[in-house]
Amino acid sequence: MSSAGVHLLLLMGLMSQIPRSEGGKEPLAHFLYQSKMECHFLNGTQRVQFLYRFFYDRQEFVRFDSNLGKFVAVTELGQVSADTWNRDKDILQEVRDRVGICRYNYGVLQRHSVIGRRAKPTVTISPTKMDPASPNTILLCTATGFYPVEIEGQWLKNGRPEEEGVAFGEVLQNGDWTYQLQVMLETQPQWGDIYACKVGHASLEAPITVQWEPHSSNSARSKLWTGIMGAVIGVIFLAVGLFSYLKSKKALMS
Repeated sequence: MSSAGVHLLLLMGLMSQIPRSEGGKEPLAHFLYQSKMECHFLNGTQRVQFLYRFFYDRQEFVRFDSNLGKFVAVTELGQVSADTWNRDKDILQEVRDRVGICRYNYGVLQRHSVIGRRAKPTVTISPTKMDPASPNTILLCTATGFYPVEIEGQWLKNGRPEEEGVAFGEVLQNGDWTYQLQVMLETQPQWGDIYACKVGHASLEAPITVQWEPHSSNSARSKLWTGIMGAVIGVIFLAVGLFSYLKSKKALMS
């Protein structure tokens, strides 16, 4: 259910028509006639506005507005149509009754959990290398399973927003009426860096933050252990030498 002050748009129908050629003449290349019905809701069904819009060559020229209760011309081309339809009481009554259809459709969608539905995203980070010889690493943040479609994603490095090397993918539909989004970061991770993907969505009370830290390679890990073992052996030899020195010095003094 839409919350107070939230505007919701429901498209009821769309019709398009491309004319046939007449008298052996081809129609205009860009000619297209369309009509579209829209239901606008504010505070649930407390305020409902029905629009019946007509387009010629992708430009709206006349519309019915339930807030005004009549047809109005959007361009000069639509003035004749607006005047003609406003004089026809049957047409006016028919389009005015569409407000009731808007309210009915709102209830149907609400019962089927379409309006007001919320699904929380699942966020993961996966690292990859496009070129093994390159020092750059691709970090891919994937948010999936969320609804509605509006979502925000941000990369952080050591707590600070990262903008360079960031690329946003397109929001894709899943097969279960949810969506997914991927945000890529190309960077050169250093030991001790902490990367985080921060995702904000209407289904969340607070943004989700998932962290990733670079792991040392096998060669770096082996060098680290070699250094540690060398230090331990050095300490042992130092202790043995110091013990021998003190023992010999004590023998001389006695």
